[in-house]
Amino acid sequence: MSASITLSGLAWSTPDGRPLFSSLDLSFETDRTGLVGRNGVGKTTLLKLISGDLAPQSGKVSVNGTLGVLRQAVQVTPDETVADLFGVRDSLALLRRAEEGQASVEELATADWTLEARMAAALGRLDLDVQSETLLTTLSGGQRTRVGLAALVFSEPDFILLDEPTNNLDREGRRAVVDLLASWRSGAIVVSHDRELLDTLDAIVELTSLGATRYGGNWSHYRERKAIELAAARHDLADAEKRVEEIARRTQEKVERQSRRDRAGRVKKEKGDIPRLVLNARKELSENTSGGAARLAERRRSQALDDTASARRRIEILQPLSVVLPSTNLPASKTVLRIDGASVGFDAAPPIFRNLSFAITGPERIAVTGPNGSGKTTLLALITGQLAPWQGTVRLLTGFALLDQRVSLLDPSASIRDNFKRLNPRADENACRAALARFMFRADAALQTVSSLSGGQLLRAGLACVLGGAVLPPLLILDEPTNHLDIDAIEAVEAGLRAYDGALLVVSHDEAFLEAIGITRRFDLGGSGSA
Repeated sequence: MSASITLSGLAWSTPDGRPLFSSLDLSFETDRTGLVGRNGVGKTTLLKLISGDLAPQSGKVSVNGTLGVLRQAVQVTPDETVADLFGVRDSLALLRRAEEGQASVEELATADWTLEARMAAALGRLDLDVQSETLLTTLSGGQRTRVGLAALVFSEPDFILLDEPTNNLDREGRRAVVDLLASWRSGAIVVSHDRELLDTLDAIVELTSLGATRYGGNWSHYRERKAIELAAARHDLADAEKRVEEIARRTQEKVERQSRRDRAGRVKKEKGDIPRLVLNARKELSENTSGGAARLAERRRSQALDDTASARRRIEILQPLSVVLPSTNLPASKTVLRIDGASVGFDAAPPIFRNLSFAITGPERIAVTGPNGSGKTTLLALITGQLAPWQGTVRLLTGFALLDQRVSLLDPSASIRDNFKRLNPRADENACRAALARFMFRADAALQTVSSLSGGQLLRAGLACVLGGAVLPPLLILDEPTNHLDIDAIEAVEAGLRAYDGALLVVSHDEAFLEAIGITRRFDLGGSGSA
């Protein structure tokens, strides 16, 4: 029997009782499937149910084959090595004893002499140059993610389950993951907002509050099909609403006509122009006719309302994130930032930058690129005054706002609303609530404490506080602003930033995002961290 995963009547609710799935039926064969949907809809939970990390509250998960799982974060202990992540520490120790002539005959019979070659091949598929004894703590988060992927490749499972595998990876790392999945011939279920990666897959499953829908083909094909389906649903909704209005109008006209006839009959009765027997017969006929017409009208109205509700369910009524930015009126000739001959580093270590000179003039849109560890975050710390230069000068000549990866501008102990008011002191309560609602923090959602937010919610709250005010600074500095956002939110941020008329300095490995916001210049740090 070929490998497969089947979900039957699956149900799951969050600890606070919010239902994520209800009677979910879904199956996966040995193809490569992207799992997409808005933040909070339950994508990670679904992976945990498939992997067995969570038990369904009702329904069944059937897995025929072996699973390999890559979670969003690879947690490590101080002494853990690459070999530990591969699960081969003891096997490698046996090979070392055998090389030194210290292994017994029984141990030699169990030795895996192809082990190191297979490990090297798996690491090579992810473009990694590390040794089995390398401590994981010495690797960057992105490198650990790639080692985790290499360990999955090494174990040769029937299915791999990947949760945001390209988050926090540099361009080289993202390319390695995309290439791996493009050549993967077993089953894969991938939760991702990386549009380049999703375009290499065989199918897309969209998870919404209405359930799950499978689309054959890659991300681009899914978007085309989705646009057609949404257009058809909106047409059906408009048609049903039009019928409701038409039925209401006709019903009102009949009521008015009947009212006029009744008035005329009363006038004639008062004048005595019509015999009482005839009047009573007419009255009975009128009542019967009116009752039948009313019942027919109510049936038609009920059907039109059902059709309206059905069309609305197909559209899934969820207000999208909205990013509309006010003008900064930044002159094209205005010098925003100037760095002259700066050197900077940490403590007694060699400087990360030597003799760095860099400037931003007017509403330029600059992408800071380079591999993990090349100094991108250090550059932002230098620009924003978190690090003082050892020599040279750094001058910020206009106001700015920084949104870093940790969203550290937010007070974790305060609510989203209170953070917004602190960062936008001119905003009254109505303006505050309206701005947060545009970023999908409506009503009580705006009162959530920042420390309780998920990664996607935290970034969205930071964007709301930075971009939602009535006055924007002439310079926005964004450090990986698309991490953890769902694709609808990314596209909304892209639309807002395209209309922004100030200067942008953006650290991002997401090429689709950089292209969408109209980057005009790149500052590539290369591999050395020097300019």
